[in-house]
Amino acid sequence: MLNWDEFHEDDSAVAESSPQYAAPKPAPAKPAAEPSAEEAPEGGTGNRYQTADDERLARARKSLDELDVAAGLEELEMGAARIEVDDKQMINARADLNQLVPFKYEWAWQKYLDGSANHWMPQEVNMNADIALWKSQDGLTADERRIVERSLGYFSTADSLVANNLVLALYRLITNPECRQYLLRQAFEEAIHTHAYQYCVESLSMDEGAVFNMYREVPSVAAKSAWSLKHTQSLSRPDFQTGTPETDQELLRNLVAFYCVTEGIFFYCGFSQILSMGRRNKMTGVAEQFQYILRDESMHLNFGIDMINQIKIENPNLWTPEFQDEVTQMIIEGTELEIAYARDTMPRGVLGMNAAIMEEYLHFICNRRLAQIGLKEQYPGAKNPFPWMSEIIDLRKEKNFFETRVTEYQVGGALSWD
Repeated sequence: MLNWDEFHEDDSAVAESSPQYAAPKPAPAKPAAEPSAEEAPEGGTGNRYQTADDERLARARKSLDELDVAAGLEELEMGAARIEVDDKQMINARADLNQLVPFKYEWAWQKYLDGSANHWMPQEVNMNADIALWKSQDGLTADERRIVERSLGYFSTADSLVANNLVLALYRLITNPECRQYLLRQAFEEAIHTHAYQYCVESLSMDEGAVFNMYREVPSVAAKSAWSLKHTQSLSRPDFQTGTPETDQELLRNLVAFYCVTEGIFFYCGFSQILSMGRRNKMTGVAEQFQYILRDESMHLNFGIDMINQIKIENPNLWTPEFQDEVTQMIIEGTELEIAYARDTMPRGVLGMNAAIMEEYLHFICNRRLAQIGLKEQYPGAKNPFPWMSEIIDLRKEKNFFETRVTEYQVGGALSWD
């Protein structure tokens, strides 16, 4: 092992042992102008690095001399009062967005901390069993292969759509710094999810072009992607601003579309299919990654629900009967699209489920989403046929399949396996 004293040799020793090294002369009392190329000693510039071109250096110094510091400080509102909690709002706040504290929404900060504690990376998951099973001629049925391919095809695009919406639309328009902190964490998690799908596709030697372009080639996948895109187009325009009832409702509409429908309904058929496969000890690596992704997405959903409800509290004028009717229809539309996707991916019964059972599950999920934002359930009496999904979603539950068990969902590098 290198010793620090040995690593940093004495300067004089280096000077003596290296004929090309010239010991630096003591610095003059006043800065001296750097010698020009003509004045430099033969064989070098006289310095251990090339100085900036004199003309460029002069221009840089002149620009600094002319810098209008007052204008910059004006932008910072020098001397302005410190931020108070009551100055903060979810949208249209005038408070300084660069001041994280004091917190107004402790739940947003807690979700940021929880999301950071739940950090994981795709490469931590062993894919060897999946590779062997996928390559085996009789390892999976045609219907099971269809589910794996459809799931990777839809999700690989869906998480990119969500990330684009976060970065290009929501972050600019949400005016609360602790919520923005979580949005940054969520955007990173969406990148991890897209990475996970790519890692699965690469590990299984699947046709990457076919999987990642599925949202343009498979109608049931394309319909969901198109529905999500429709609700982010206006917000992603650089000139879009909130501040009127119409534009504030457009932002709220986007939050419902992406949190309640895209992440809150569109993901649930694929999640339950893949996780059911894992419960049968099939494609356990893919299922393990989907479990981590589902837990992340559950937190995204809860965060989005909290934002929607907080905006409703602060802006009750937006939550009109007409708007509530529109939002209810949006959630029903999303449910119908997911049911169509279930029928496409499960033309026959597979993995202990079929399209009819999945339809009831999605009606149950639809009711949950409506109730979470204070709207009337549309499918009274719908039950959850997959209670094990609720256990997986619950972050406090232990992971208890694939012949391994995570005692606590935590940072990947600290995972404890029994």
